[in-house]
Amino acid sequence: MMKQADKYTRQFFPVQDAPMRWATKTYIEKPPIWCSVDLRDGNQALITPMSLEEKLEFFKVLVDIGFKEIEVGFPAASETEYEFCRTLIEQNLIPEDVTIQVLTQAREHIIAKTFEALKGVKHAVVHLYNSTSVSQREQVFKKSKEEILQIAVTGAELCKKYRAMTPGHFVFEYSPESFTGTEPEYALQVCNAVLDIWQPTPDDKVIINLPVTVSHSMPHVYANQVEYMSDHLNYRENVIVSLHPHNDRGCAVADTEMGLLAGGDRVEGTLFGNGERTGNVDIITLALNMYSQGVDPQLDFSNLPMITEVYERVTRMHVYERSPYSGQLVFAAFSGSHQDAIAKGMKWREQQNCEHWTVPYLPLDPQDVGREYEADVIRINSQSGKGGIGYLMETRYGFNIPAAMRESFGYLVKGVSDHAHKELQPEEVLNIFTESYVNIETPVVLPEVHYVQKADGNITAAVTISYDGRTEVVTADGNGRLDAVSNALKAYLGLDYALVTYTEHALEVRSSAKAVSYVGLQDGTNLYWGVGIHSDIIQSSIRALISALNRMLSEKK
Repeated sequence: MMKQADKYTRQFFPVQDAPMRWATKTYIEKPPIWCSVDLRDGNQALITPMSLEEKLEFFKVLVDIGFKEIEVGFPAASETEYEFCRTLIEQNLIPEDVTIQVLTQAREHIIAKTFEALKGVKHAVVHLYNSTSVSQREQVFKKSKEEILQIAVTGAELCKKYRAMTPGHFVFEYSPESFTGTEPEYALQVCNAVLDIWQPTPDDKVIINLPVTVSHSMPHVYANQVEYMSDHLNYRENVIVSLHPHNDRGCAVADTEMGLLAGGDRVEGTLFGNGERTGNVDIITLALNMYSQGVDPQLDFSNLPMITEVYERVTRMHVYERSPYSGQLVFAAFSGSHQDAIAKGMKWREQQNCEHWTVPYLPLDPQDVGREYEADVIRINSQSGKGGIGYLMETRYGFNIPAAMRESFGYLVKGVSDHAHKELQPEEVLNIFTESYVNIETPVVLPEVHYVQKADGNITAAVTISYDGRTEVVTADGNGRLDAVSNALKAYLGLDYALVTYTEHALEVRSSAKAVSYVGLQDGTNLYWGVGIHSDIIQSSIRALISALNRMLSEKK
């Protein structure tokens, strides 16, 4: 029991009588304007901030992904930030269709330094902010609503003044920082006061950013706040409403998706949700959520492993294994029932030539983000089932194991994993299969077999059998070569098994010149399996028979 819940109170201000028109919508129909804040918001949250070289590498990755707006820092905050901004401009590293964004407080020397850092830039967003929440007004700034509003107005006027003095194309952005802890009516008053200074037009639009600086409420409360602002902002047709949720309550993705339904046009976030405290909204999750519902997010995450590698290396952060879409285990199925459903779903897609992706347990095709079915989807441990193990053996190694044999092999693999207390790699599963079933040559060996076709259609086999230190030639008839050899073995060894299963196929994954055969021998209630591999199909079938027989003899000892 948590004993001090009464020390907490609700620090948000819900919109009264909210129309909630957004709640009738069921999906996001088009992607927002995306702005990556990895190099500012994400960088300032790192234990060891990125070096200039690391920032330049990350900037290129963001450009390659398709971001058209990238926040590159707070150039007045430090020389490193300033140098990065200047390097991008002076070395002409910003593509024509990409706009960099810089952050500034509403103070003249900081605004002046910001525009100095932008000299020579072709396009930039100048992002002005000041905090407006009740807690910040009372505890940090100790200022009235009027005084806080005046900070924003003064900052807006200074931005306008310095833009007029600086060549280049500049778009203004304003954030009432800690928006979700601010009374909606007051946040609107401040934003409209800034808009009245900037006077946005169709050719000179203004961004109003509504940050969830600290998450205080459930997502629908934020959506109502966004809808309220979208309905009442001055110059709305010339205003781009931007969302910048943080993840304190684990709701950043939901906040953003609902905020987009409620009127948001733009999203600021980071790859993998990096940022202060619990982080920013994860743009990868947002974008691929859209993608998985048939909407092109206009960002390219088709090589997530590469993006993950660069991110982890330059930020020294780790992408959680269960992080949506990008985690190492998000496409992995260990459960037997999950593996079976996925394997059957993949087979269904192949058989039906399906247009749409509907595979059970996989909301997205792993290959669309650079992952592989064999390496990422079916993972083998003591919880795995015959379907998943069979699927792995078929797709990775080309063995189409008979259904009845899959159960036996599945128990064998699970037993090894359970005993070792670990996941088995595909190569280990293949080794278990090979050592347990394939071309087993002890205790019985067949050095030679000769066949004669009889007039009645049957086959006579002269079988040289080596067993227990003796070698003899035994002759027997059968309705085929395999049956004749089996009858010779039964006569010589005094066995009375039944050959109940025989299948074969080309082993195409490994070599088109190989054939693989599977034989099951029934002895009472027990079924023994053997597998033969050889370039000749007859030889592979005989090897499968001997392998099954040798398993039977070994287990009976």
